[in-house]
Amino acid sequence: MDLWLIKKFITDALREDIGEEDITTQILVSPDLSYRKAKIVAKSTGILAGIEIAREIFHFLCPDTIFGNSYKDGDKFNSGDTLLELEASPQAILKGERVALNFLQRLSGIATLTGKFVKMVSPYGVKILDTRKTTPNLRLLEKYAVRVGGGLNHRINLSSGIIIKDNHIKIVGGLDKAIKIAKQKAPPFTKIEVEISNLDELKYIIENKVDMVMLDNFSYQELKEAIKTIRNKSRQTLIEVSGGVTLENAEKIAKLKPDFISVGGLTHSAAGVDISLEVI
Repeated sequence: MDLWLIKKFITDALREDIGEEDITTQILVSPDLSYRKAKIVAKSTGILAGIEIAREIFHFLCPDTIFGNSYKDGDKFNSGDTLLELEASPQAILKGERVALNFLQRLSGIATLTGKFVKMVSPYGVKILDTRKTTPNLRLLEKYAVRVGGGLNHRINLSSGIIIKDNHIKIVGGLDKAIKIAKQKAPPFTKIEVEISNLDELKYIIENKVDMVMLDNFSYQELKEAIKTIRNKSRQTLIEVSGGVTLENAEKIAKLKPDFISVGGLTHSAAGVDISLEVI
């Protein structure tokens, strides 16, 4: 991760949490106290993401922070594992604790959930994609965590590619029309993906030979029929399955051999991993 990209995330988060001053620490802890050691400890299992952000937070608050043993992003951990050791001013430790843990818990939660999906579908050659259903202003970090967990990033933002969705189709006046306009006006070498929501719309996908089709909220039987139809007509068209994907049904869907399964829940519903900081 390029740390310069997340400097603003860190400063904004610290400003939000500290406000004008950490009153409790200001009253109780003299800035002249000797440096203290602390460790960040896992309280559950998971895949680590965000450890460099945590290091940068303490370094920002105390430039002379000394770091000891540390796990790396992407490492798997168990309950009781020490993820990071550090030595810094007591004030820096207390001021940075909550923000560092918030980033670690959130991003590790996303990486851990992504890893579960990836493990489930990878035997079938299927890739897991994220979506744009991210926390406002934290998209880059959350999509980074998806990659740490073994998933792939779909569009980073609306300028990343063309996806014709249901509301585009309604506004333009039909799927066939929307595809033809996109093909006429798309920048060179830009892939065109089209979202369809029923089997009747498949004919437009096949007739217009789009680069990628998103099968959105299809029933299992509809998915089975749609994937078979597309594969019989075009081996080049990539297939993405989206909508209602859970850990309970992901493997069943993967057995149908789409190219991708997108999961909004990676970023909008991942539970934070239990991680704490302990002063030694």
